[in-house]
Formats: sequence, structure tokens, C-alpha cells
Amino acid sequence: MEAARQNYRIQRWICGLSVVLFLIKIFAWYMTNSVAILSDALESIVNVMAGFIGLYSLYIAAKPKDKDHPYGHGKAEFISAAAEGALIIGAGILILYQTITGFVNKSPLEDLDQGLILVVITAVINYIAGWICIGQGRKNKSLAIVSSGTHLQVDTYSTLGIVAGLLVIYFTGINWLDKLIALGMGILVLFNGYHILRKSLAGIMDEADMDLLRTMVGLLNENRRPDWIDIHNLRVIKYGALLHVDCHLTLPWYLDLREAHKELDVFSKLISSQFGDSIEMFVHYDDCKPASCPICTKQDCPVRVHPFKEKLPWTLDNILNNAQHTS
Repeated sequence: MEAARQNYRIQRWICGLSVVLFLIKIFAWYMTNSVAILSDALESIVNVMAGFIGLYSLYIAAKPKDKDHPYGHGKAEFISAAAEGALIIGAGILILYQTITGFVNKSPLEDLDQGLILVVITAVINYIAGWICIGQGRKNKSLAIVSSGTHLQVDTYSTLGIVAGLLVIYFTGINWLDKLIALGMGILVLFNGYHILRKSLAGIMDEADMDLLRTMVGLLNENRRPDWIDIHNLRVIKYGALLHVDCHLTLPWYLDLREAHKELDVFSKLISSQFGDSIEMFVHYDDCKPASCPICTKQDCPVRVHPFKEKLPWTLDNILNNAQHTS
């Protein structure tokens, strides 16, 4: 819950910053009459709207579990990220529209030097803020904060592209480049919006995070214990900063409840050491069968039926299946 509250404070700071940067860009557009700067300002409107949507979602996500939401409220972060992605796509379409109309309704550029200074300042602030957000979001496993930080940094790159183009215009006087830069900006914004929307929908639909699963499987392989005969039906579901881990752990059938629970404690602490304390573990114990003997590495097993044949490495293919492993 402390991580969720910290995410909320960060997002509140992002909201205030996005409003200030939007006003600076609008002023820079007013000074220069540049369609490229206007496109940058239009994306900042999305920053403002998405920031406040994200703020509300993190407020919801920070609420503790209750009777109606036994897994917590973390899914609100994915909904927020989906809304942000949709808004970014809308901004991209609006930028393309403004660019196309700009080719028809031509207007001269003014005071590019002063406008460029203002835009560069917003780019630097955006990048630093995005870097802080991404780092904190990954630490707290918050998609909403990572999405906000990624959006800020993409905004920085697009702004720097605009600055580079406007510098060319400033020194060459080729004004139609302003429209071309805005066109490229619109395409970049559309791509970024699609990426965020795709990732958030994957979270809403509980799509498997294969990178996370590979990391977890590697961790288990490196630290497997003789009594962990096999692990199968492994599933990881994200609820905001909370990871819900569900799996079946095969143990020697003769262990009593206390011994089996001791193995579970070691198993849980191992995963927490890599992924933090925001983990909810649901582990089902399976007793070993005679067919497990050929892959069981327990050397002092008093009830072995078949001789040991080979150590079966755990992989994504066999650890995700809902079946005990055999040779």
C-alpha cells in the first residue's frame, strides 16, 4: 500500500507539471505561429488529460482489498493506461488534421528564436520527469506511472525533432518544412498511442507477461531444492503493483504439513527476493507419484521406486502446463 500511495503522489506531481508545460508550449505557438509547435502543444493537452485520469486511477488502485474487490483495485491502472493510449491516438489524428489544413492555409512564421528557447526548456524538463517516473514505476511495478514516464520521454524526443527542424527553417527560410515536421510528429504520436493501448489491454485481459515468466523460471531453476520435484501450472496475474502467483508444487509424498509449509516459505521468499513484497502466493501441493522418480534429484529418498534417470530443466513450455512432469 505504501508503493501505491507513492505512485499517487508522483502522478499528482506529473499532473501539475503537465499543465505548466502545456501553457509554455501554447505561448511558444502564439509567438511563432508554427504548426509544428502547435502539434507539440496538442499532445501536451493529452498529457494533461491523461495525467488526471491516471491520478484518479491510482487513487482507486491505492485502496485496500474489500469484499467486492478481493484482489484489490490494481486493474484501475490498466484502464487508465488504455484511456491514455486512446487519447494519444486522438491527439495524433488531430495533429495530422491540423497539418493538412496548414498546407492549405499558409501563414508566416514569427519569432522562431524565442519560441525555440521555450520549447527546448520543456523538452529538458519532460525528459528528466519521464526518467524519474519510469524508474519509480518499474520499482513499484506500476504500469500507469511507467506509461506516464514513457509518454513524457517520447514527448521529449518528438519535441527535439521539432526543434531540429525549426532550426533548419530558421537558418534556411524553407517554411514548408514546418508542415512536414508536424506530419512526422502526428505519425509518431499515433504509434506511441497504439503501443500504450496495446499494453494496457493486455493487462486488462490478463495476457501472460512472457519476460516476467522467463525471469521467474530462471530464478527457480537456479535455486531449485531437492524436495521441489517439479513446478507446473505456473500463472502470474498483475493487479497494478500486486503480482498474483499461482502454481502447483510437487513435493515428496511423505512430508508432513509442517515440512511442506517450510518448503513453501522458502519458495515464497525466493520469489519475493526478486520481485519484491507485493506478491500474493497461491501454491497447491501435489504429492509425488512413482512416475516422478526418474526426474527426482533427491538422493536420500527413502521411498524411491525407480532409479534416477535425468534432471529435467524447467522451461516455459513445461512449467506452464497443467501436468506433473515425467521423464
